Amino acid sequence: MAAKPIYRVVFHNQGEIWELYAREIFQSDLWGFIEVEAFVFEDANKLVVDPSSDKLRRIFEGVSRSYIPLNAIVRIDEVEREGTPKAVKAEGKVTEFPRPMSWPPRDDG
Repeated sequence: MAAKPIYRVVFHNQGEIWELYAREIFQSDLWGFIEVEAFVFEDANKLVVDPSSDKLRRIFEGVSRSYIPLNAIVRIDEVEREGTPKAVKAEGKVTEFPRPMSWPPRDDG
């Protein structure tokens, strides 16, 4: 049986670009969100720990599921193995994906 896939999820969060790794990702029942579960982090007992990765590990400690807005998602990739989670300052101009601000009017007539 093949190993469970690992997904790299890159998204905007409070002026930063976050890159996380997870084993489960799917469309949420909450409209406009992606659900991310089973986060994958490197071994915390390593001799050298990246501060950015450690920050994300602390933030997501105890989180079993996270709901990320679709308009915050930059990219989702299925990868062969996990990498180092990162949180870097978002630089340059980034425009969110356009979305309707309200539902179109209904024509019931």
